[in-house]
Amino acid sequence: MLLEAFYHVPRDKWAYAYDDHTIHLRVRTKRNDVDSIVVLAGDKYDWDQSYCEIAMEKAACDEMFDFWEAAVTPKYKRLSYAFRITAGTETLYMLETSISHHFPFPTNGYFEFSYIHEIDVFKVPEWAKSAIFYQIFPERFAKGDPSIDPEGTELWGGKPTRENFFGGDLQGVLDHLDHLIDLGINAIYFTPLFRSPSNHKYDTVDYKQVDPQFGDNALLKRVVEVCHEKGIRVMLDAVFNHCSEQFPPFQDVLTNGKESKYADWFHVNEFPARVQNGIATYDTFGFFGNMPKFNTANPEVKQYLLDVAQYWIKEIKLDGWRLDVANEVDHHFWRDFRKVVKQANPEAYIVGEVWSDSLNWLNGDQFDSVMNYPFADKVLEFFNGRMDGLTFANRTGAILMRYPQQTNEVVFNMLCSHDTPRLLTRVGNDKRRLKLAVVFLFTFMGTPCIFYGDEIGLTGDGDPDCRKCMIWDPSKQDRELYDFYKIMIKLRKDHKTLNESGRFRFLKADANDSCIVYERMDDQFHFIIWMNNTDKHQTLSHPIVITDWKDALSSEPVVPINGMMHIGLDPYGYRIIYRKLNN
Repeated sequence: MLLEAFYHVPRDKWAYAYDDHTIHLRVRTKRNDVDSIVVLAGDKYDWDQSYCEIAMEKAACDEMFDFWEAAVTPKYKRLSYAFRITAGTETLYMLETSISHHFPFPTNGYFEFSYIHEIDVFKVPEWAKSAIFYQIFPERFAKGDPSIDPEGTELWGGKPTRENFFGGDLQGVLDHLDHLIDLGINAIYFTPLFRSPSNHKYDTVDYKQVDPQFGDNALLKRVVEVCHEKGIRVMLDAVFNHCSEQFPPFQDVLTNGKESKYADWFHVNEFPARVQNGIATYDTFGFFGNMPKFNTANPEVKQYLLDVAQYWIKEIKLDGWRLDVANEVDHHFWRDFRKVVKQANPEAYIVGEVWSDSLNWLNGDQFDSVMNYPFADKVLEFFNGRMDGLTFANRTGAILMRYPQQTNEVVFNMLCSHDTPRLLTRVGNDKRRLKLAVVFLFTFMGTPCIFYGDEIGLTGDGDPDCRKCMIWDPSKQDRELYDFYKIMIKLRKDHKTLNESGRFRFLKADANDSCIVYERMDDQFHFIIWMNNTDKHQTLSHPIVITDWKDALSSEPVVPINGMMHIGLDPYGYRIIYRKLNN
């Protein structure tokens, strides 16, 4: 065994309290190097009476490593533990202080999980586990009140640019809620709604006023009330990294320079604050001089923004915040943000925009979730034919092992957004590839999100083309695609195994092969998903002895032959089978 590949630390994603009574442990070993791992666990003050051995399961793999996982329920909420690692005839014991061939005398040198403190357990909103989100870019979703259109509004459905307006508003959202209800949506994510000069509203002028082109505060409150009546949660976008140059405190800095009482609200590197030769003398979002960056370490700035976060939670009974450019705001701010938001609404869902590994924000003291762009990238690479099944399984395994289980259950999974090309465009306008990606989205762990219009076949390249007006004429919508989305949403909502509790594992994922088979399973149901990611008909086989399987979409029986299940699939086809487990 390659000892240098062994890894475990008694913290963060490697050892954490999953709930008030359960500790999850993970161990890393070299790929295909170890046959089994057993946790040797007990209480250091009562070892003989509390000792137990728990077999670890190989939960995931990547190109170089295997990741093993076990859930332990300690007798007294404390845990001392070591690992017995076996390969062939060789057995090793891994402790915090050493790796030995000899059984280690308890509990000297063992790993320690000192105590499960309820206040320290990372608890995520339960409702987010079963949420199906729908992202709305308000300016382009639906026009409901033409009287509040901004000056120069163009005809609905024209070519989007970075600057133009089409008049989408909150009344339009109210007018089309039945579309979302029919689709099966139970949560909405709105991009920014607050007063701003742009069509995207990521340059906020007034954080407590709905932009007049969308309506007013009372209308937003009404939208949330109606959504709640219809079983739909609402999450807003918080832009706390930066603001608009028209934001009054920044205007004061432009006028009064270093004498402004707001001079320390921003990162001004040289006074007067100005943009010269395209470069600002103050820090900004990217290099956009019209979006000055907040100094969130300033107590007055922090209090101002925390008041905003709390205000909307209380004022409209908001269900969550999505946090723009979250990785460029200091961790101290986000820790205080979580306290304020969770005090106002303990079930609020906090989602950060971080495009890479986000563990630093997901240890229970800042966010519940992040926008899982790495997931989208890997899924689209695979279903666009740019990696084989084994590589896809490895990359997916690495993603699953990034975070604690409770985050994996609510991580914000999407296949496109207002910041990327549209899904249908990303798969080369091939609906078959789109469907495979969407099936994977809805049968994978995490909280899925649909970008408005994907369900009716809207296309578009990157910003601004991905922000086209929604098409409301049924004759111009892809209704077959819409029905497909409805079916997948209903399947996920009907089964807790798919939307919350089921483990995920690949059953077939081979090199130089683009067909995959994977499962979701808990103590109630067992699902197996078969996918042919090729342009040729394929028959996939897997050993299965038990015979009571059904097609999850048609309810037709699916029976193995002589202990083997054979599933024939059309090019870019899929099949989902399931069985109810005997309890």
